[in-house]
Amino acid sequence: MNESAITIRLMKADDFEAVVGIDATVLGVSRPEYYELKFEKLFRSKDYVPTSLVAEEKTGEVVGFIMGELYMGEYGIFQDEFMDHLKHIGVKKVNTLVDWNNSKLIQFFSANHFSPSKTINLERNL
Repeated sequence: MNESAITIRLMKADDFEAVVGIDATVLGVSRPEYYELKFEKLFRSKDYVPTSLVAEEKTGEVVGFIMGELYMGEYGIFQDEFMDHLKHIGVKKVNTLVDWNNSKLIQFFSANHFSPSKTINLERNL
């Protein structure tokens, strides 16, 4: 393999078989189910930001890869989209815990329509 003949490019959905094959060669076990989930997230999500790369010979053969994820919004989805999804699946109320002394986080949740609940969080140090 001549290093000058290798090019680096963005990974495409069509690279699935090559990625699974390289992974199987390195690990000694094939994990197509794992990569089906990874490719689903990377190539079918509207929040996908291309970060995964492949190394390709001049012949077009993929000889290496690196995968990365860049999330758009917290937990990979935008905040409003997350709340819309929860409504869609029937969730009626969302609770979260925030340190009383963390004013920035309290302001964030307040700006996103959270308000103090009628429950009290209790704890006991041992």
